[in-house]
Amino acid sequence: MAMSNLRWPQNVTNLVTEFVLLGFNHSHKIQQVLFITFFIVYLMALLGNITILTTVITDYHLHTPMYFFLANLALTDITESSVSTPTLLWSLLSQHRTVPFKECISHMFLFHFIGGAHILLLAVLAADRCVAVSQPLQYLTLMNREVCLGLVAGSWEGGFLHSATQIALLLPLPYCGSNTLDNFHCDVPQVLKVACTDTLRTEQLMVSNGGLLLAVIFVLLLVSYSAILVQIRRQLTKGKHKALSTCIAQIMAVSLTFIPAIFIYARPFRTSELDKVASIFFSVLVPALNPMVYTLRNTEMQKAIRRRVSRVLC
Repeated sequence: MAMSNLRWPQNVTNLVTEFVLLGFNHSHKIQQVLFITFFIVYLMALLGNITILTTVITDYHLHTPMYFFLANLALTDITESSVSTPTLLWSLLSQHRTVPFKECISHMFLFHFIGGAHILLLAVLAADRCVAVSQPLQYLTLMNREVCLGLVAGSWEGGFLHSATQIALLLPLPYCGSNTLDNFHCDVPQVLKVACTDTLRTEQLMVSNGGLLLAVIFVLLLVSYSAILVQIRRQLTKGKHKALSTCIAQIMAVSLTFIPAIFIYARPFRTSELDKVASIFFSVLVPALNPMVYTLRNTEMQKAIRRRVSRVLC
């Protein structure tokens, strides 16, 4: 009988105290090139998002609902890339990396906590733009301080609940067989697959908790952005074309986040080399891309950055 189909007693003692991450199986030269590439991407993500965060905090011109949400999005990008990218870089330097069991669980909790908050903040941003376009005269009344704080707090709480649910489903499982994870970091699909018990029901619960929710939010986001595009096209304003290009760029950024995540978490879990590529897209590349798509192209943000640089130089 296969190990994965064995049913173990509830009080079984875990024999696995650490996991071995396989990382990537490319040649040493290719891994060196990848290391340099992703290290540069990581620095870009940190520089861009820290610039946004500090500029929004220090410049009172940017103390508006939209920039408040963008600052929180930048915070999730900083923390998410700092959780994911160092493990990717380390896997490119070493052939195999050993991770203690508790450290692996902690990594998964942080990864899904921040990732869940990030996903919900993208939904909040889309809702904010819908209100701004459809109700411009009532925008500041509808998106008042209490509403903004509640939406951001709800995003972080939603991310926490999502992550806590995933870990609560994983922890009771017995781990007494293989301890090899075919990934560059600890993640739910790979850890679940090495549990020495029947995990079908747990997997179904995880897919419904994470994957289906991702798919629903993605569809709602596409509907929201479609409504925004329709509203923008109806307006005969000077900045219509720029607004259209910005909206289309945001749709592309949202797609780069959601499509790889849905590919991993909204289907039956199985080991695949494509899982690593998909993880790199939404946890490493997107945090570097978001500042350029959502914020740094904005004229008001560019002026604020110039004001800040002038103050620093003077």
